[in-house]
Amino acid sequence: MVWAATVLTVPSLINGDSTAGSPSVAGYRVVDDLCTTARLTTFSQLYPAPSGSPYHYTTRHRALDEMYCSQYRKKVGGDQDLYTLYLQVQLHHEVDPRPEFDAQRDGLAQRRYLISTAPGLGDAAYVGYLDDPDRSSPGRHYLTQVLYVRQGGMTCYTSWSASYQDGRGTAPDRDQVRTALVSDTRELLRTLGGSA
Repeated sequence: MVWAATVLTVPSLINGDSTAGSPSVAGYRVVDDLCTTARLTTFSQLYPAPSGSPYHYTTRHRALDEMYCSQYRKKVGGDQDLYTLYLQVQLHHEVDPRPEFDAQRDGLAQRRYLISTAPGLGDAAYVGYLDDPDRSSPGRHYLTQVLYVRQGGMTCYTSWSASYQDGRGTAPDRDQVRTALVSDTRELLRTLGGSA
């Protein structure tokens, strides 16, 4: 009876598979420099002037591989306004990322992000948008727009942020930024070997 109970509760002991239930990374691969790999075709048209050197790292572990890139861009070389881009791709080899992926969406909603789905991208994807007024500087707005994608054991986070002052120029076009987030993220994930 003890053997039967063990078989029912721990089936991986029978077939010798210690990774039963591990998420599939859906063909995605690890690269050493995510900044070089991410072409950012659409964002490069919106903000063609880089500012400073991009920062990147890649870490490898049997449970989790992680790639990261951050960079600043401008509309023109002399522009004082900086537009920040962050990209992070994680390959989860042992833990199903779905519960945390869904929790992140709920967390954004609690922080008053406006959430919308991004259909046709991965197994699940959503965009969050926040216009956060500066309480100490009236008329100053801090804008953030993020895209989260999950496909199997792969999760991807892309973020754009900027600020603007009422009466000094126009606010960045929200729909234009959303389009760039989706388009450039899809291009990046395909370059990494996925089908998103």
